[in-house]
Amino acid sequence: MATPTPLISITKSWALLMGSVLALTLSAPSWAQTWPTKPIRLVVTFPSGGAPDILARLFSEKAQLGQPIVVDNKAGAGGNIGADFVAKSAGDGYTLVLGTVGTHAINGALYDKMPYDMVKHFAPVSLIASAPNLLVVNNTLPVKTVPEFIAYLKANPNKLSFGSPGVGTSVHVSGELFKSMTGTSMTHVPYKGRQFAIPDLIGGSIQLMFDNMPSALPMAKEGRIRAIAVTTAKRSSAAPDIPTIAETIPGFEATTWFALFAPAGTPKPVIDRLHAEVIRVFRLPEVGDKLKTLGLEALLSSPEELASYQASEIVKWTKVVKESGARAE
Repeated sequence: MATPTPLISITKSWALLMGSVLALTLSAPSWAQTWPTKPIRLVVTFPSGGAPDILARLFSEKAQLGQPIVVDNKAGAGGNIGADFVAKSAGDGYTLVLGTVGTHAINGALYDKMPYDMVKHFAPVSLIASAPNLLVVNNTLPVKTVPEFIAYLKANPNKLSFGSPGVGTSVHVSGELFKSMTGTSMTHVPYKGRQFAIPDLIGGSIQLMFDNMPSALPMAKEGRIRAIAVTTAKRSSAAPDIPTIAETIPGFEATTWFALFAPAGTPKPVIDRLHAEVIRVFRLPEVGDKLKTLGLEALLSSPEELASYQASEIVKWTKVVKESGARAE
């Protein structure tokens, strides 16, 4: 017959165990209170000058987290290089990505092999902004309206080229959607960034782009390129005189959006602090005014709302890519 363990021994062991747990709890860092203790890297998946870069730098300048936010442009492969870098980074709150509709909704359907999972490898923080794309053409192209443009394409199949800052960008798939819905053909020319495409557009090496409005609108206002139409369902308040493509092609809609993501596994207290700061910064009146002048609209959300929106956008753009037959070159 086994000898019973004395009650005092059990009590003493339990006390020692609880004391150890309490000591570990007290010594463990409180993410909500101690983060951040060093600079935060915010990766932009495209070169400087475009809408993602503008939004990242606005956040970097206005954020008040107690540590600087360093913007790091890692361009290439339609944004996949920068997004993959963040996907494989530690989930400690010190590496973030300014995600786009391309990197987090479109590329999965375009690329045969993705280096990261658009959903599983990221923790959503918040939607930030949306914008139309703007159909712009070289000034020598003899078209000023969408019907004239469609007629020209049909009379000159495969003679025009449209540029983009990379395969899978909203600029690229807007063109593919246009081709699919109009039954026209033109050649896609991907660049490593919009700053490389724009000189060719002005010079005539390519004839058109469905560029992000924040990038294209100022140049159209200067008369360096001609604006034909916007890709959203409704006209933009930043340029209400420019018609929508949908006014000619009912149902056409291609909205580009931008959102903040952290690597999967980032602690919820860090996500919550980041989310609160995104909301604060992009509700500042001066930031709102800046966005409006660029044709951007604040589109803020909870992390859960971003996850739901991203899921619906993946379904939408997978269908568009499949129907258009577009693939990463």
